[in-house]
Amino acid sequence: MANITQVSNGLKNKKALKDCILGAIDIGTNSIHMVVVQINAQIPSFSIIAKEKDTVRLGDRHPETGNLTEEAINRSLAALKRCKHLADSLKADQVIAVATSATREAPNGQEFLRLIQAELGIYVDLISGQEEARRIYLGVLSGMDFGGKVHAMIDIGGGSTEIVLGDNKEARFLSSTKIGAVRLTQDFIHSDPINHQEFFSLQAYVRGMLERPVEEFKNALNQGETPIFVGTSGTAETLALIHSTQNQEVAPLTLNGYQIPLRDIEAILSRLITMSYAQRATLPGMSERRAEIIIAGVTILVEAMKMLDIEYLTICERALREGVIVDWMLQHGYIEDRLALQGEVRPRNIYKIAHKYRVDLPHAEKIADFALNIFDATKNLLHSWGNLEREYLWSSTILHNSGLYISHSAHHKHSYYLIRNAELLGFSEIEIELIAQIARYHRKSKPKRKHETYTCLSDYHRQIIKQLSAILRLAIALDRRQIGAIKSLECRYDSEYRQLHLHLTPSLPNDDCALELWNLDYKKPIFEQEFQVKVITTLHK
Repeated sequence: MANITQVSNGLKNKKALKDCILGAIDIGTNSIHMVVVQINAQIPSFSIIAKEKDTVRLGDRHPETGNLTEEAINRSLAALKRCKHLADSLKADQVIAVATSATREAPNGQEFLRLIQAELGIYVDLISGQEEARRIYLGVLSGMDFGGKVHAMIDIGGGSTEIVLGDNKEARFLSSTKIGAVRLTQDFIHSDPINHQEFFSLQAYVRGMLERPVEEFKNALNQGETPIFVGTSGTAETLALIHSTQNQEVAPLTLNGYQIPLRDIEAILSRLITMSYAQRATLPGMSERRAEIIIAGVTILVEAMKMLDIEYLTICERALREGVIVDWMLQHGYIEDRLALQGEVRPRNIYKIAHKYRVDLPHAEKIADFALNIFDATKNLLHSWGNLEREYLWSSTILHNSGLYISHSAHHKHSYYLIRNAELLGFSEIEIELIAQIARYHRKSKPKRKHETYTCLSDYHRQIIKQLSAILRLAIALDRRQIGAIKSLECRYDSEYRQLHLHLTPSLPNDDCALELWNLDYKKPIFEQEFQVKVITTLHK
């Protein structure tokens, strides 16, 4: 849990920087994306406050000259005007923009960028394929916690595909290859449904184009390393939506961390190539424009995973535009170390949500200290949970009172809703559910079978919720007046009599801590019942 301490200390020691609102635009081959974020200088982190996307097909270039067509330029300018208006309405302090494959390769690409600056006042940075890969890498690092493990990522765009390999020290390998979903659809797919010869030609071309980057990627791996493989952007996210609705009734609230086996991706591709465009467009999560190019995009993904010997794809909802923001924060001193930021993704996002819902952090951190003290003292005695469960306890403790942002009445239920629907980056869907439920049961009723969201979980996950929420209840009682009345806590377990002794030291010698002791007596029965122990409290003066 060192990262939690580092982030907490960072909040206290961060040099003075101003909060600001920043817009970031990605002018891609298929789409123009914009994200507007609120940057919190003290954590530091950013929260997305608005998104805009328009499929402009800038990659529909003139077949003879290779120029961006007048129609594509006009569609792009119209989309960029909407982005500019949205950023202005949200009082963005600055709008930054990058252009990628289609603009890079078009003879009139620079002319297009000058037109954007003249008409909209937006300077666009035309970035190389390598730079695009680097910023995608930064975007993913800001949204996922790899736990120090080797990680790789693939971003399948309209005109190019970026593949990255990194570890907890550096990006070992960055590549950009001229195969993209729009480009390959235009070049190889001319029938509906696609015929066998077109599909075989498409596969062969993709394999040929990937040979060199795959070889270099493998050369950058150390013997025995198997990286976590992350997919970003439209093709990967659409696949996740199709896959999730095949396997459950509703799509997950967040795709971040969602995993798909290669065999399932291959099965989806086999299904897609038998379908017409109209049939593909009816699939869950499939837009009409995505249905046109999905076969080429998934083919790139399948061939890349097979050639790289990767069995699972993990989805990340952050990509280039978020990487543009992280890069800006690095350049302007908001972030000192991009890899330190990645290592602290989870605790930083907990603090970000706490800040958003105006949680009393000194009070929450005091309770968290008590909760982790009880957890550590009883580990392998009353429970056998490890570091992950310890992190869930800390996270839910920091956020357990977030529901007060809505109302004091039933605020534990409001806390569940806010946490469950928060942008908790770095956590999987089930981890967010666990954190939300531990926080939800910090008061009032203990977990019950009649509670639908609790009942639908596995026995293993229900056990985590029951035991960690019981620990949280004791910790909350120890700061009942929210004034730090208890200076320190020492826990001792007597296995012979199955008694947990809580030795409390007050902050003020003459304080009898009557309210804390009364609240402990009120809260401890659920803990005692769950762990089959007797809680004995002693106040030292």
